[in-house]
Amino acid sequence: MRTAVFGLLAGAALTFVLGGISAGSNRTPAVGSSRAAASDRHLIALTASVDEHRQQITVIDPASRVMSVYHIELATGKVTLKSVRKIHWDLEMSDFNAVSPLPREIRTLLEQRR
Repeated sequence: MRTAVFGLLAGAALTFVLGGISAGSNRTPAVGSSRAAASDRHLIALTASVDEHRQQITVIDPASRVMSVYHIELATGKVTLKSVRKIHWDLEMSDFNAVSPLPREIRTLLEQRR
């Protein structure tokens, strides 16, 4: 029980810190891009147990379409960044590692019925 509470507190702290960093950013947007006001930006944080000693926190920034994965050692509170990925192009794919019927096959079947 104590481990679960510590993990939740660590996750909440990480989310708070990352949210503050993101909201406090004063970077100038690139030419032609739009930037929402800091109060309009929201991070999404998801937690999962990796094993009995570690918790995983996935932080997603929908505005920049970036996903970051962290592991937290429950005994020490040590936070390790495991991965960062811009997912914009991932979200543009219609299918990947899919099995038949693929989305385009279903669309073709439905169009033939019309």
